[in-house]
Amino acid sequence: MIKKIFSKIPQHRKGLILISLTAFLWSSSGLFIKVLTLSAFQILFFRSSIAAVTIFLVTIFRKRKIEYKMDLISILCSFSFAGILMFFVIATKLTTAANAIFLQFTAPIYLLFLEPVFLKTKFNKSNLLTILICIFGMTLFFFGKLEIGNIYGNIIAIVSGLCFAFFSLFLKWKKDLHKSVNTINSIILGNVIVAVVCFPIVFSKLSFNFTESMILIYMGVFQIGLSYIIFNEAIKFVSATESLIIATLEAIFNPIWVFIGIGETPSVYAVIGGLIIFAAIIYHNVKTDSKFESVPEL
Repeated sequence: MIKKIFSKIPQHRKGLILISLTAFLWSSSGLFIKVLTLSAFQILFFRSSIAAVTIFLVTIFRKRKIEYKMDLISILCSFSFAGILMFFVIATKLTTAANAIFLQFTAPIYLLFLEPVFLKTKFNKSNLLTILICIFGMTLFFFGKLEIGNIYGNIIAIVSGLCFAFFSLFLKWKKDLHKSVNTINSIILGNVIVAVVCFPIVFSKLSFNFTESMILIYMGVFQIGLSYIIFNEAIKFVSATESLIIATLEAIFNPIWVFIGIGETPSVYAVIGGLIIFAAIIYHNVKTDSKFESVPEL
């Protein structure tokens, strides 16, 4: 019944709905990372292990080909995705959920520099204003009363944003080399890398209570696993600009869930800084990328 109803929805609207659902699932990470008393590495190991299995099984069930390319760019895609996952969870444990997600979404700033260097694209001088505005927004996260943990958390969140930028860069580079982009393969391998890295740290701490187990299963199956499969389908029907704008719902929902769940509030400086960053990035992308872009079926 649901499949029949969904098939009647126009493709573009379907893409918007799917990306909104993806952002909603992604945004739940902040609350559960905060609620769980487990270490960042315990969360990462189980979430990524479950996510890798989930994506693999769903892909096989849907009779899609899983084909790994072991060239340097494909490997770098997977490692940069693993970096996104690891640094974001660690940052969320150290600083506020709002700071972690806002600073991760600075990724487009770094791409303005990285693409001309690695992909030999032309650097547009008008991009410099966007970069300067975003840097100003980022500095606001370090204003006010901060503990050492918050400072480290903010820095690690920026590193997570850098990994996000490199992941996007390597995907574009991979597309130029292989004439296709297979994000599912990179995401599966990225989750496997996280699990392998974290296992030696947590192998003696593998027992959890029922509530913790249910939360970890939800995070692995839905928050990471199925969400990326949904996103992979959604980006076939919407432009890159639309996907970026709608994906920012994650950064809006994330601190709201955390506030409702445990009462954590970001600083006024962080809120202002986040709004400045999002406004600059969204304006830049709407201005420079208004054409519809589709992604080959993966």
